[in-house]
Formats: sequence, structure tokens, C-alpha cells
Amino acid sequence: MTTATPLVFALPKGRILDEALPLLDQAGVVPEAAFFDKSSRALSFATSRPDVTLIRVRAFDVATFVAHGAAQAGIVGSDVIDEFDYADLYAPVDLDIGHCRLSVAEPVGGTGDGGSARESHARVATKYPNLTRRHFEKMGVQAEVVKLNGAMELAPSLGLASRIVDLVSSGRTLKENGLVETSQIMQISARLIVNRAALKTDSARLGALIDAFRTHVAARKAAA
Repeated sequence: MTTATPLVFALPKGRILDEALPLLDQAGVVPEAAFFDKSSRALSFATSRPDVTLIRVRAFDVATFVAHGAAQAGIVGSDVIDEFDYADLYAPVDLDIGHCRLSVAEPVGGTGDGGSARESHARVATKYPNLTRRHFEKMGVQAEVVKLNGAMELAPSLGLASRIVDLVSSGRTLKENGLVETSQIMQISARLIVNRAALKTDSARLGALIDAFRTHVAARKAAA
């Protein structure tokens, strides 16, 4: 009997991971002990299911691994899905975790509207160039994006950009760096994503995984 090729499931490092693990556990996918070893530099891990392997990568890379078929499923924020807009990604389940928002922020005392109607150009620091450009285009403003992968809050005070677009949860980081949230681009939550081609060719396993996540998310909402 031929052993099925393991499904590769991509998990994001960072803020979503802790909330995602209980859902993964409820879906019957429990990482091996090495996954929790903070001294380990391994990126691929076995699970309680011999037909499922976990990889742990940067949040932005989860979408890329799944879209290109290197992983068949994963968990990632809706901000990443919308930023890349990969045609080969399918996001069947809103997991109702990882809640935050993508917002425009600028120094306290700025225009206060995230982009003045009188301006036609703005320099914006962000790691979301596509979402940022689309947001400012709606206001008739051409956004010159300065791509940063972190420390966005420093950009206005150092003259790198007039404002930033970044994830906001409590707003504490903005406040401590002299910035204020001026407009919201989108609300964000984590989603289960799958590769469309893989879903067609391995519908039994991926379909069962989708159903498991959907069932447990619905049960949690009902119990809340």
C-alpha cells in the first residue's frame, strides 16, 4: 500500500501562533515536542498525524508557500491575503483569532485625516505597499511607499516618511512613539488558507481539515 505524501501545513511566527495552536490541536494536528523548543532552529516538524508536517515561517511567507504549492494549507492574517492577492489561495475559514486592524498613523498634531484632500502625494512607510497604495488611491493621493519590515514608528520622526501604515492592536506602540491613528484601512483576523490546486487533487484530506477547523470555530463561537 502506497503511503500518502504528507500534507505540509504552514504556521506563522509571531502574534497569531499562540492563538492558532489550540485550534490546530482541536483539529487533530499536535506538533511534536521539538516545535516548542525555543532553542531549536528547526523549521519543519512532525505532528501527531503521520500524514501532516508543520513548517514555521514568517507570516508573509505563509501565503507564498501555500500559493505556490510548497505547502498545501496554512494559517495567516487576512492582511497578508489581501496584500498579495494570490489567485491560487483559497481562504475557507475565518478562524476568529489574531484580531487587529491595519491603520494609517502620523505624528500627533498632523493633518489628522490619514491623507489631506488637498495633497496629491504622500510618502508612507509600511510593509504593505499594495494595500497602502490602494488605500491612498481611493482618496486621490499618490502614495510613495518606503518599504520597511519593522520599526515603522521611527520613520516620521526621522524624516523618512510623513506617516505610516501598520498593524494596530492596543495603540500603545503608536502612543509611545508620538503617533496617532488617523484612519483604519481594514479589520484583520486570521484565516485558514489552502492551495486551490491541492484542494482539487487531495479533496478528501484537505476537505476534512477544513471541516474540522470550521466545526471547532463554530463551537467556540456558540460557547462564547
